[in-house]
Formats: sequence, C-alpha cells, structure tokens
Amino acid sequence: MENLLKVEKITKKFGNFFANNAIDFEVKKGEVLAILGENGAGKTTLMNILFGHYTPDSGNVIFEGHKIDFGNTNNAIKLGIGMVHQHFTLAENLTVLENIMIGKQSIFSLSLPKNEARKKILKLSKKFGLPIDPDALVTDLSVSEKQRLEILKTLFLDCKLLILDEPTAALTPQETEALFATVREMVELGLSVILISHKLNEILSVSNRIIVLRDGALVGEVNTTSAVRSEIAEMIVGKKIEYPKKQEVERKSQYLQLTDISYKSLDVPPVRDINLTLSGGQILGIAGVAGNGQTTLAKLLSGHLKPSSGEILFNKNKKVNISPKSFMNMGLAYIPEDRNSDGLVGDMEIWENVIMTEIDTPPFRNKFGWINKSNSFERATNLCNLYDVRMQSIKQPSRLLSGGNVQKLLLGRWLMRSPKIIIACQPTRGLDEGAIASIQKLLLQARAKGSGIILISEDLDELLSISDEVAVMYRGKLSKPFNTEQTDKLSIGLMMAGEGF
Repeated sequence: MENLLKVEKITKKFGNFFANNAIDFEVKKGEVLAILGENGAGKTTLMNILFGHYTPDSGNVIFEGHKIDFGNTNNAIKLGIGMVHQHFTLAENLTVLENIMIGKQSIFSLSLPKNEARKKILKLSKKFGLPIDPDALVTDLSVSEKQRLEILKTLFLDCKLLILDEPTAALTPQETEALFATVREMVELGLSVILISHKLNEILSVSNRIIVLRDGALVGEVNTTSAVRSEIAEMIVGKKIEYPKKQEVERKSQYLQLTDISYKSLDVPPVRDINLTLSGGQILGIAGVAGNGQTTLAKLLSGHLKPSSGEILFNKNKKVNISPKSFMNMGLAYIPEDRNSDGLVGDMEIWENVIMTEIDTPPFRNKFGWINKSNSFERATNLCNLYDVRMQSIKQPSRLLSGGNVQKLLLGRWLMRSPKIIIACQPTRGLDEGAIASIQKLLLQARAKGSGIILISEDLDELLSISDEVAVMYRGKLSKPFNTEQTDKLSIGLMMAGEGF
C-alpha cells in the first residue's frame, strides 16, 4: 500500500525530558495503525505534533509526499488531518448541523449554506454508517451519537487521516462494535486511521498494524495478524505482566446497606430507588454508560451527597450523619472518578497528599498543632515503596506523577488504614496495561483481607474478571446484581443500553 503519512526522526523535549525521541513510522492509505504505550510514553505529544498543536524540535512529517508546516492546526485540517479527542469539544446548546458548520464559518453568517451542508451531512452519514439527525440538539444526544458527530465534523472537512484518541472510553460493547464497523468502512473507502487506545482486545480486533512507544521512543512494530496479546503488553511496559486472578474468599458480615435511596437535583444526574448490600470480602461491580447516575451514586455512597429519600446503614443497623468524615470514620474509603482534581492536590508535595486524610491525627500532628514531618515522610516513603509509586522524591509536586502512580498513591493511602469499605470509581480508566494489572491486584488483595468493594467501571472486561457480582445502572436505576460467572459482556451491554429496565 502507498504511504499517506511518513514521520521522520520526530523529537520533542520539554526541558531535559524527551517526550518524543527520534520517532519514525508510516501510515499507509486505507489502514488502521494502532499506537500503544504507557501513560507518559509520548503518544499524546506525537499526535499533537501531527495535528498542529506542537512544533517538534527536529524531524519531518511528510503528508502525501510533501513536508508539512508545524504548529498550525488549520494547516493540518486543510491537508486532511482530523482528530477526535477523548473528551468531546461540542457546543451543547447548538444543533448537530451548527456544530459541524462551526468549523467552516460563523453560524451567524447570513450566507450560511445550511441546506447544502445538511445534504452533505446526510450523505456522509449514510456513506459511513453514522446515523444522526442534523437538526437534533447536541444536549439531547447519547454518548455514542456525540462521538458520531465528532467523526462527522472531521469527515465534513474532507478528512484523509483520522486520529481517534481513546474512542471507546464511554461506549457500550454494542456501540464499540458499531464504531469499529464504521472504522472498517472508512478504510475500505480509502481513509486512513490512527487509533490510540489502552484496550488491547479492541486494538487487536480492528487494527492492521501496531506500533509501541515507551519512554518517548519507538520500541516495536508488529502486524496485527501475527500479534500476541501478552507479548504486546510486555513490549508496552518493558517487562512481563502478571495479571491478577480472583480467588475464592470467605464472605464476612454485611458492612453497608442502601434502602430505597433516591436523589434529585438539577446539578447531577438523578438516582431512583437504589437498593444494594455489600459484605466484607465482596466486590460488587457497577456497570453503565457515563451519565446514567454512577457518579451521583458514588457521591451518595461516600457521604458527599445527602439522599433525597431512603436510608444508608453501616454494619446492618448503624445509621450515621451524612458526611464524608462520618463515613470515613465508619471505615469507608473513597477513590473518586477524577483522580487529579478530586483525589489529590497537584501542587502539593507527594508526602502532603499521602497524609491528607489523616493530617489532624497522631502521629502526623502533635499536641501543639504542628505537622510531624518525620512521621509524615516515613509514612509517604513506606507507602511509595509498598505500592510501587514511582517518583523522584516524596517532596516533588504530585502533579508530576503519571496517572497510574496517582491511582496507586490514592489506593495505598486508604489501604494502609485497612478500610472496611472501598468505593472505587473508574480506578483504571486511561491507564496502561501494567498499571491496570497493579490496581486490580491491589483491589483483590483488599478483598482477600476482608474489605467490601464497590467497583464502578465502564470496562466490562475488568468488571467481569475481578467482581463477584455486577449490577447495571441505567437512567438512575440499579438492576439486581448478577453473578459474574453466570453472565457475559453481551448481556451486560444490552442492559447498559436499557434492555430490561
């Protein structure tokens, strides 16, 4: 196949750090090239160079036989390079048509050729299997429809190379397969796709070739037809990955019970009539597409929101005040969905974040109110060693940690207190294969020691592999839990789309 894109010795440094180091690769016409790598491997920097956000320190990019100018997104778009980011960039108060045309000209233009644009959208929609109503308001669209819109925005601008960054992060299995059917249709019609994802199973199902980045450098390339999952994972992290296996453990007594819990608010998705129980030694997985109330439920479970109605009991009969501190005092640990904004303070040093939940208690604060730095440093050092939090110093700002190391810090901070209950929200989202295995291992170890865990995740493979039971949230309601040994991804995926509610 003929080359569409050729990257030659692309190098980009931030200070003394090599984000990209002399990277070479090609993208052929009509193929899906997957790019894999750990968090911080250089994938995002490389894509930002291709799309015009960054200018490299050295190297060339050849597109259709011509060198391209760097540092200008408009130039990239004109050449035919489009990018769909993991987090959508849509105007919720505008229609599908207006969002697509906003990239062409002002929506307030008197000469706006809306009829022609509508015809083109419908033609592209039919051609690539992306059904969508041009006149629908974006705020009324589902997650998968919003993604279709983002792809149509690039196709409308006559895209030749489409970059997809973690495109399945919030999709059901059925929506994921529909997306991949679209991707296959694209390449059949001559488009090229660069796919960035942490989900190896998906990469292996849709890509033609795979390249792997590690520490800013290209470390391997393989044709997908000959790729072996374990070998690719080892290439990503530089060592063999040991995936944790769920073992039988003895159930302890009931730690948590929710009875008819509801919450109504204009600020967050509502939840309705939630009933669940959690025992020690149990992992209860909760699946669902983003926006169906999982985040609201997590905040209710952690004491950050007070239910509009219903009852929360600890240890079968103990009722406590609704507050994060009261719940924490009952032995509850909360791992928030947004690890960087809600889990830690990025500008504070690692040791400060380690003791944050215990900062007012001995041995970290003395009777005079002063922080005991010696004890604090010791706790932070022990935690980082025990839970393999990789850092240069416990005195470095926490924002310099990778996503996987942030998550290990947050989990370790709680696990050192032996919590009875752990509420873990999307604990492996956006992490590489090695970090995912580490986090899952820590959760299973906590389960073996008697903790009860509620695992809220959009990753069905994760839920089915480490949970004992899994329930589904849809439009604020929670299904009954199903034994993971007696269900499958298809059944759960159908429920995530509303079947049975």
